[in-house]
Amino acid sequence: MLGPTNTGKTHLAVERLCGHASGIIGFPLRLLAREVYEKVVALKGEANVALITGEEKIVPPNARYFLSTVEAMPTDRDVAFVAIDEGQVAADPERGHVFTDRLLHARGYAETMILGSETLRPLLRRLVPEAEIVTRPRFSTLSYAGAKKLSRLPRRCAIVAFTATEVYALAEMLRRQKGGAAVVMGSLSPRTRNAQVAMYQSGEVDYLVATDAIGMGLNMDIAHVAFASLGKFDGRRNRRLTLSEMAQIAGRAGRYQKDGTFGTVQLGTAEAASFTPEEIEGLEEHRFEPLEHLVWRNTDLDFTSLPRLIAALDARPPRAELQRGDDAIDLSVLKSLAAEPWVVERTATPRGVARLWAACGLPDYRKTGPEQHARLVARVFKHLSEGDHKLPDAWIASELAHLDRVTGDVETLADRIAGARTWTFVAHRPDWLANAPHWAERTRAVEDRLSDALHTALTQRFVDRRTAVLLKDLKARGGDQRVEIDPYGAVAVEGEVIGTLDGFRFTADPLARAGEQRLLLAAAERYLVKEMARRAAALVASADCDFQLDFTGKMPPRLFWNGARVASLRRGRDAMSPRIEIDRALSTLSPEDRRQIQIRLQAWFDAALARELGALVNLAALHDAVSPGARGLIVRLVETLGMLTRTEAEGQVEALARADRRALTGAGVRLGVVHIYVANLLRPEPTRWRLALWAVWNEVAALPPLPQPGRVSVVIDANLPTGFLEAAGFWPIGNEAVRIDMVDRLARAIHGKREGRAPFIPDPNWAASAGLTRDGLARLMRALGYRLQLVDGAAHFAWRGLRRPQVPQVSESDARMLSDSPFAILASMKGR
Repeated sequence: MLGPTNTGKTHLAVERLCGHASGIIGFPLRLLAREVYEKVVALKGEANVALITGEEKIVPPNARYFLSTVEAMPTDRDVAFVAIDEGQVAADPERGHVFTDRLLHARGYAETMILGSETLRPLLRRLVPEAEIVTRPRFSTLSYAGAKKLSRLPRRCAIVAFTATEVYALAEMLRRQKGGAAVVMGSLSPRTRNAQVAMYQSGEVDYLVATDAIGMGLNMDIAHVAFASLGKFDGRRNRRLTLSEMAQIAGRAGRYQKDGTFGTVQLGTAEAASFTPEEIEGLEEHRFEPLEHLVWRNTDLDFTSLPRLIAALDARPPRAELQRGDDAIDLSVLKSLAAEPWVVERTATPRGVARLWAACGLPDYRKTGPEQHARLVARVFKHLSEGDHKLPDAWIASELAHLDRVTGDVETLADRIAGARTWTFVAHRPDWLANAPHWAERTRAVEDRLSDALHTALTQRFVDRRTAVLLKDLKARGGDQRVEIDPYGAVAVEGEVIGTLDGFRFTADPLARAGEQRLLLAAAERYLVKEMARRAAALVASADCDFQLDFTGKMPPRLFWNGARVASLRRGRDAMSPRIEIDRALSTLSPEDRRQIQIRLQAWFDAALARELGALVNLAALHDAVSPGARGLIVRLVETLGMLTRTEAEGQVEALARADRRALTGAGVRLGVVHIYVANLLRPEPTRWRLALWAVWNEVAALPPLPQPGRVSVVIDANLPTGFLEAAGFWPIGNEAVRIDMVDRLARAIHGKREGRAPFIPDPNWAASAGLTRDGLARLMRALGYRLQLVDGAAHFAWRGLRRPQVPQVSESDARMLSDSPFAILASMKGR
């Protein structure tokens, strides 16, 4: 049964197998043998089906159907049906001699089927003249799609490279650009390859990076095959792929009746490998040069002595169509060990020779080469040729213990799996072990653990599931992905966290790469539309207690809703009327939502301002009950947010009538010795609000930490913005500043202590009450108009008087401005 890929040859062979009473199929891959085994088990039952590979043997007592690798095919069973899959592998220099032997000698008593490429036809005509050759056409077309950049490759694509380094590099690039890729290489264990293939088949990733291992029977949903190169190292030299090898790989594109394409991939600025016009035509038309020879090695071996065995293996082919290939690794190891005197001594009998040849059949899974592999084989043979002729349990246990570690990178885990496969092979040789079933179970468990760890490592390294999920949906434009937001604000799309949502502000995952950040932001803008609208409605309907003014010295002061920033205060028409600027995070909302939020925030701010700075509102309410001079003083107090030095308004103060003074005192205004201020505005929260308004109005870039609540004095920092301490309610004196209400209290206490201009000694408690040192108290007293004077060697102070510059009174027009102030408006609202 000959033909290109995707002709249903293997499917037909399985059908024919199940149509007979018994049968064997030999496959080129352990993975493919396992896949077909599971299918036949589903049809015939587990008790009737066996699986035999170098590392796995499942042989029920009454098994009638055997699925195996070609190397492990049981040749001593008389069965009705025999099939050899991928017969063209008989031309392979490494494994070809085994396939050739099966083609020539493995037969079913009812039917024998050879599956392979059309390139086998001429040789089969001559070597197996009794065979009936049937050609099957491909179910779908395969066409050339040219060279494409990696970023332009279509979905459901396989990229083929020929070294592990190239595979890993391509997978890493696909992770960054496309969200990731599955990886398939011949060095992976079947369990790992199955897991990677399943990840691709399920659609978790849309790209597969592989070596030419995918060319042998792996049936996957591949639409396009892209070659990263068209040459490989075949163990002896670097060479260009043959047309049939290209066809075997490219033919993975398009399964059953789905058409497929092939081409090359352009990497960076380097020119892509390119097919010749003849190669393209041959691949599209499935026309290839026929094979001229099959690789052959003598199977009629002579075990009477070691030289006779080597001579038999070196025998020349009996026919011109067959050629002897280079020494396979088992023969290379045999010839190497044959030179060892102790080996010659232990192979003096046919049994010893047979045991040595069996030991040489141990596969070199680690690809260490004949010389190093020969050391392991020598140790195996040494144990098999002495004592009880068994491998020591302690040796196998120590080797497995060394391998049974799931830490390390991809390369380390792959190397350990190769080592574990060696001992899995050994465990299925019951004549080598005292307790083969026990070691078969142990080695299988170790290999499975390592395989699972390798799959996890490959996925973590080469798959960014988050990017894959987002890219897939952004391209589909379906918008039906499952979006979840946990109580802590973490946003997950299809279970993959893309960032956090704090109020209306989305922050992409900080661990994401720079290029991925843009994708996450675009995804959030798409997926969070409904959630943003819902939160906008909730904000508009929120109670006043859900809003806060956030101001700790940072600029600008910000408005928070339930702990999340929603707006900032900016300079407005005056200090008492800042502009509310909605945060940029809300820009994705609809214009109507933003308008409603603006209205709600303004309403809350006006109410909060009236609550926290209500003393200024009460003061503004006096504009109709006081004289014009008092109105001027009120205007000045409102402009300075409730406090000013007495020297700035001395004229207005002196012009106040008794009724004005009573009205101002009733509104909380204190006409102090040095300052005129509203006492209630010195409390911590009103102070914080006043500093916020002062900072916004003066456009101060940054402020120091605000004075701690309860402090009545602070040390002056030279870097403080001009006017900061005065706005906070402190009077600078030297290198310290004292809160103005404390200054007034001390001034009145000192005034009560003195008797005219007579010298007096200050009360020591004054310094403690003001939080000042003795020097600080002295500076304060000098600022209050007292001068230091020594009397009998003791420090006294005497009153000398404060000098107050004359300040012109406020005009009638200035006083009338009060009626238009925001506090006058608030006062009228309060009155209503």
